[in-house]
Amino acid sequence: MTTNDLCYLTITEAAAGLRRKDFSPVELTNSCLARIEAIDGKLHSFITLTADRALKQAREAEKELHSGNDRGPLHGIPIALKDLYATKGIRTTCHSAVLEHWIPDHDATAVAKLQEAGTILLGKLGMHEFALGGPSVDAPFPAVRNPWNTAHIPGGSSSGSGAALAAGFCYGALGSDTGGSIRTPSSHCGVVGIKPTYGRVSRSCVVPLSWSLDHTGPMARSVEDCAILLQAIAGYDPRDPASANVTVPDFRAGLREGIKGLRVGVPRANWFDENKGTDPETEAVFDNALKTLESLGAVIVEIDGKAFSIARKANQTILVCEAYAYHEKTYQETPMKFGSSVRRRMLEGAFLSAADYITAQRARTVLSEQIRANFSNVDVFSVPGAARPPEAFESMDPNEQNLRPNFTNAFNLTGLPAISVPCGFTSGNLPVGLQIAARPFEEGTCFRVAYAYEQATEWHKRRPPI
Repeated sequence: MTTNDLCYLTITEAAAGLRRKDFSPVELTNSCLARIEAIDGKLHSFITLTADRALKQAREAEKELHSGNDRGPLHGIPIALKDLYATKGIRTTCHSAVLEHWIPDHDATAVAKLQEAGTILLGKLGMHEFALGGPSVDAPFPAVRNPWNTAHIPGGSSSGSGAALAAGFCYGALGSDTGGSIRTPSSHCGVVGIKPTYGRVSRSCVVPLSWSLDHTGPMARSVEDCAILLQAIAGYDPRDPASANVTVPDFRAGLREGIKGLRVGVPRANWFDENKGTDPETEAVFDNALKTLESLGAVIVEIDGKAFSIARKANQTILVCEAYAYHEKTYQETPMKFGSSVRRRMLEGAFLSAADYITAQRARTVLSEQIRANFSNVDVFSVPGAARPPEAFESMDPNEQNLRPNFTNAFNLTGLPAISVPCGFTSGNLPVGLQIAARPFEEGTCFRVAYAYEQATEWHKRRPPI
């Protein structure tokens, strides 16, 4: 097995190999570090690389595994974190000059849980500044680039997480998702990412964007790997006021049950054709994915997408209002420390009124009821991960995203779990994602549908030409 082959193992495969002693945690870590050193100069996925710490953790994991102290499937697995998760003693920047030199004295709850599971931390990953706005082109760190074509964006705001996984730099990563920031880079980079149900995973000591919309969750190269990561980080945390005190199931238990008879709702009417509409090539790839689901026994049900479409307006109003509220003091005192994209979005929040915010929250209640009412006729929703392929940096229009449907916001507004899984490529060899959303706290259903599709196709096995 070559170094690159080692780097592209799934967590499931790597965990099995560690227990067979085919390789060690140190070998896995060295392979990742060597690939990062060789390639990341083109991608800029890492802001802070913690090589010495990672190798120390790898040696400790190796000793523990050899002595029979096995913490589970993540023990000895190298991972990386979006740079808004607080990490004790390690710089946490949010890709911004505002926090460029901040070194927390504490770990986020999700980070601590991954440490308890025996993971190895390779470092902190680039993102959109404060998870707001577009690629951070005027931040103190370079914008992350897409491994499938470095002239194109990787999607955001968990851009470094998507790029690092696609490039074979780590086996799993954490992202955050307020309007699509796990699922969009997963779609654009050809990896898997799940936004769990609101409250399923603690956000304690994760720098917020929008308190009532923020979700934290895992990204990986396979559906089962995402299930393994979610298993480790899910659960009630009294330090997060929004944390849900609900039972955490075995997320892998139903992976292989199949989807025969499962009703897949496609909210196409009044949504896919919004403004400029969905990119035709993207929609064609998505429709082929639906045919695969049908071949596996699912029943496709076309439903009205009007409420899903309107949800975007409420989501964006709430998001920018809460973002401005969090950053107001810093923004007023040192506005030029923020990048131009974030400053522009902050102004949107600054000029909205309390009435605007309250109206959006009231609309949220109504729209959530309308969207969830569809579950009387379907079991899951399915839409593309993104309405168009990842744009080129050079020709990117910041207003373009507002002229296409947004297939992610609705599931932040409603708090429903949603996963993106690779489902094909455009003629320009850019990835397309298939998104599946389910009832609250039914992440297992998302995993089951995504796994059935993944195992019936080969898209997740492709590697970018970098």
